[in-house]
Amino acid sequence: MDRYDILRAWGRILCGWKPFLSIEVTRECPLRCPGCYAYDLQHLGGAVTLRQLSDYKGDALVQGVLSLVQKYRPMHLSIVGGDPLVRYREMDALLPQLEQRGVHVQLVTSAFREIPAEWMTLPHLNVVVSIDGLPAEHDIRRKPATYERILQNIAGRRVTVHCTITAQMLQRPAYLQDFMDFWTPRPETRRVWMSIFTPQVGDALPEILSPDQRRVVVAELLRLAELYPKLDMKPEYIREFADPPRSPNECTFAQTTTTISADLKTLITPCQFGGNPDCSQCGCIASMGLASIGRKEVKGIKIGRVLQWSNRVGEMASSLREWRLNL
Repeated sequence: MDRYDILRAWGRILCGWKPFLSIEVTRECPLRCPGCYAYDLQHLGGAVTLRQLSDYKGDALVQGVLSLVQKYRPMHLSIVGGDPLVRYREMDALLPQLEQRGVHVQLVTSAFREIPAEWMTLPHLNVVVSIDGLPAEHDIRRKPATYERILQNIAGRRVTVHCTITAQMLQRPAYLQDFMDFWTPRPETRRVWMSIFTPQVGDALPEILSPDQRRVVVAELLRLAELYPKLDMKPEYIREFADPPRSPNECTFAQTTTTISADLKTLITPCQFGGNPDCSQCGCIASMGLASIGRKEVKGIKIGRVLQWSNRVGEMASSLREWRLNL
């Protein structure tokens, strides 16, 4: 985000509109990835799971998403799932309409299906392909979206490669550099992003990094960012992994993003992970990026603090607007 984007976001927050919106457009996904937060039993609070929700198809889904965009007026929309490519026909109809509205869109997929070539003509669209490590690890975790299938389905396209770092990857020296050596020379790769696996409070999963591993990852990412221009992560973003926001109330990303599940009405709180995320071990790249912006100061006052105060004003403005509509 540049200074202009920050000012735009601030203005929207003051008016009661959070600048970022994330929508799980489908409950369906052909993958069964270990540790997937979207299918965690507590993702939606425990009363119901994502797979148990009623979701939408066809024009009902397209119009439902457009209605949410009209309601929340986001600067940036993340389309997630499930996997949005399950609803590729609906996305074919939806994405051009979002482009016409000037909304910046990020669509996150496993690329288990071919990415339509027409999507590459949309300047405000960023297609993010989740790739969890090198083939030996990825193909076990994310079948049927294997390396062979992904490479076929992104051929001739331009995508952002996103890797979530797990403890298993760190058992082999130079693993992250080997990952960069595979992906950065490829013409399909616009950029590479990396996150760290984020657990729920109380989890004891093999994906979770130890404190020492986390320190190693921070140092390694700082080194790799100097070697690989396509690793699109500023040093200040990377350093945030060493000291993430301590709670959702201190997380600029959580405070500025509305996340809605596949029934297009259930709010996911306190952030995209839902449930009770362990903020002390957060590895979300979006959270780290906004946290680094929040630490910047204007005349001795941190931007994050200003955004928190503005969010409270915005919540009052939103409540007043809802009250007036219900008169």
